[in-house]
Amino acid sequence: MEQVAHPESAPPVSAVVLMGVCGCGKSEIGRRLAAALGWTFHDGDDFHPPANVEKMRSGRPLDDDDRWPWLDALARLLRESLADGRGVVVGCSALARRYRDRLGLPDARIRLVHLDGAAETIRKRLEQRAGHFMPTTLLESQFATLERPTEAEGALVVDVGTDPDAIVRRISAAVSPR
Repeated sequence: MEQVAHPESAPPVSAVVLMGVCGCGKSEIGRRLAAALGWTFHDGDDFHPPANVEKMRSGRPLDDDDRWPWLDALARLLRESLADGRGVVVGCSALARRYRDRLGLPDARIRLVHLDGAAETIRKRLEQRAGHFMPTTLLESQFATLERPTEAEGALVVDVGTDPDAIVRRISAAVSPR
């Protein structure tokens, strides 16, 4: 007989990975969510080596060889946070399934949240954003790379066209113990 996992036997969620294309709000929602949960926020962009940042700044998309060390650093951060029992929110594009696999997902202790939105909405946000290395011209390549999470990945999909406070409340409710 196949065993069915019961919610009460599932380990508590102590990490959230916010995924999505550039400009979807990973940093803003991540900071707000971490504050609401009393956890720590880490922006995946801070883990890129300088060569990756320069490549993106010049308008060239990253390839998998560029991404592996970056994803490995974020996976290490997640593992260490889970082992230490520290709640953590990580903003990481994680656009393709193989990238989410590299992060160690799915994992019952980590809630994957896809910050999803219409390309035009996100493009407008990028055009208004100042001081970020990612140019608007790379948005198309991000959407081309995006593999929306499957049902098996158990992602919470949130429309980024909603009020940021409402987004944070929705995610908080999804990760807080009932």
